[in-house]
Amino acid sequence: MKTQRTDVWTRKGFSLLWDVRSLTRIAAADNVVSLREFFAFRDAWPEDLPSANGKALVVAGLDGCLDALSDSDGEKWLRGDIKNAVLSFQVNYENQAALIFWLPGGRRRIEMDAATEQYFRNPYAHSGRGRIPLGQHLWGGAANDVERILDSDQPGVDPEGDAWVGLYQPRIS
Repeated sequence: MKTQRTDVWTRKGFSLLWDVRSLTRIAAADNVVSLREFFAFRDAWPEDLPSANGKALVVAGLDGCLDALSDSDGEKWLRGDIKNAVLSFQVNYENQAALIFWLPGGRRRIEMDAATEQYFRNPYAHSGRGRIPLGQHLWGGAANDVERILDSDQPGVDPEGDAWVGLYQPRIS
């Protein structure tokens, strides 16, 4: 399992973040944009990003949308609309800015298959829904490059424990 102990994820790449303390280090609440705003930016990405001293865009609402969609619709949406918007962001900023999706319940709902080291979004156990393979739908051919973001204030921590605050993908393809 790959881990990321630096703050590079706050300046470049694509991340899923669920730790409040880590979020507040890089973005004020009023700097977090909705998915609707994120999609509107695709037509004209802002020159100055609102978070991490102009180096990051934090987006909220992905988890709620996935909860509202069926498994197949959620997978199609991730593979199409979300991935295309992420790629557009990445190209526009030449991979020199960070795109961070805020997933408040992510720690409970993102899991890794130990045998394959592939990440899945697992809905709540009582929902009767299946797992969504994030690597397959979001990261494509770069799924093996995903790193666990570990809280850099806690050296030598268990990457399965509380220090695991998100996932970082340097660049998707």
